[in-house]
Order: sequence, then C-alpha cells, then structure tokens
Amino acid sequence: MAEQNYIRCGWCGQDELYQDYHDQEWGRLVTDDRTLFEFLVLESAQAGLSWITILRKRENYRRVFADFDPVAVAQFTEDDVERILLDAGIIRNRLKVKSTITNAQIFLAIQEQFGSFYQYLYSFMPNNQPITNHFHGLSEVPAATPISDAIAKDLKKRGVKFFGTTICYAYMQAVGMVNDHVMDCSFR
Repeated sequence: MAEQNYIRCGWCGQDELYQDYHDQEWGRLVTDDRTLFEFLVLESAQAGLSWITILRKRENYRRVFADFDPVAVAQFTEDDVERILLDAGIIRNRLKVKSTITNAQIFLAIQEQFGSFYQYLYSFMPNNQPITNHFHGLSEVPAATPISDAIAKDLKKRGVKFFGTTICYAYMQAVGMVNDHVMDCSFR
C-alpha cells in the first residue's frame, strides 16, 4: 500500500507497517467501543516503548487479549495472567498485563455510566466533536494538551494504569479525537 509519491507525516518514516498504519488508521475517527478498547490496551502497553514495537506485536495482543473483547478481558484470572506472561509475542510486563484486566473492568464501568466509552471520551471534547489541527511541521504537534490532561486525570482517578497525559494524547491521535496530520500530508 505504501507508495513513494505520497507525502506523509514524518514520524512514520520508511517502515511499511508504520506507513500503512499512518495511511489507513491514524487520525481517523473511531466510534466503535471495541476498537477504542483495542487502542487503550495497545497505547497502555506502549508506555515507555516505541509505538512501532507495539504495532509489530498487535496481532499477538489481539490473540492473547480475546480479540480485544473488554467483557472477556475483564474476567481474566491470575491463571490467564500467567499464561499471557509466557507469550513472547507481547511485552511481558506483569504490571501492564494485570493493568489491562483492571482497565477492562474500568472501561466496562465507564460504558455503563456513560452509555459508551466513546460518549465518555467525547464529553471532554469541545462540542463533543473531534479537533482538526493545522500544524505545518512535527515540531508544532504537542505531546499533551489540557484535554489529554483532563482525560488522563479522570481515568487515573477511576483506577486506569499506564495512561498518563502523553499516552492519552497519542491515543487521541490514534482514534481520531484529534487530527494531527500535518498540512502537507497526503492523508490529511
């Protein structure tokens, strides 16, 4: 899919997997809660690591975390944690694996309270709408914003782990809450 004549945001470089992710997913509006949960799992796993590392392990995460079904993941037991930690296809960090289960439980509680995780997220957005930024270069793109601060703070208060404001802003970019494709990007 990656073609040479496209202009892309500089962060995806020449890696074909990264380019495909940039071209097909990044910055596109996600309204489906299951996909929002998928990115919650993946972005939380990314804390302290590069996104390409997680992207390369995405299918393994899908396999070990019940195809990102939050209801199933919320019911995982300590035996499931031990099984997952044996899988070299993911980041084998006990705290991150356990937090994925806790985060799934919190995700479900938020769905119950707000009707959907999407509605919860967009309650933080001006006019409940995504934001399209008009950045000309990567140096203008922030690592965090007051909105990512507020969401991360609220999720932390609810018990979500590995989801600070920087991870939250990356999440917002990934699921199209903000469109940070630079102005000359062909995929804007």
